[in-house]
Amino acid sequence: MREAWLDRVKWQEDGLVPAIAQDARTGRVLMVAWMNREALKLTAQKNEAVYWSRSRNKLWHKGEESGHVQKVLEIRLDCDADVILLMIEQRGGIACHTGRESCFYTRLEEGEWQVVDEVLKSPDEIYGKSGS
Repeated sequence: MREAWLDRVKWQEDGLVPAIAQDARTGRVLMVAWMNREALKLTAQKNEAVYWSRSRNKLWHKGEESGHVQKVLEIRLDCDADVILLMIEQRGGIACHTGRESCFYTRLEEGEWQVVDEVLKSPDEIYGKSGS
């Protein structure tokens, strides 16, 4: 059975749509990932973020390895119906695989990219291996 709300999304040719995860409390953008139809449907059902991993070519329940689950409080669709915004509560305070709060930890300063956010937990501690 097709859900009409999923049909409203303008999926790209590859069947994906970008999804922004934003901290509902602070407003900080934590990460951007991709969703296919199944990922978005599961996200709505579970109230936890499920993405499509392009590198692994499979569904990815955020936090399945790290424990840093994203509790979804709200799902929004932009005016062009081609971007999803998830208002989330980030469990453990870490969204990035590098052990930082946000994947957006590098800022352009005077023509150079500078790392401006600290690592909260080593990727080795999170995953038991190196996480670039």
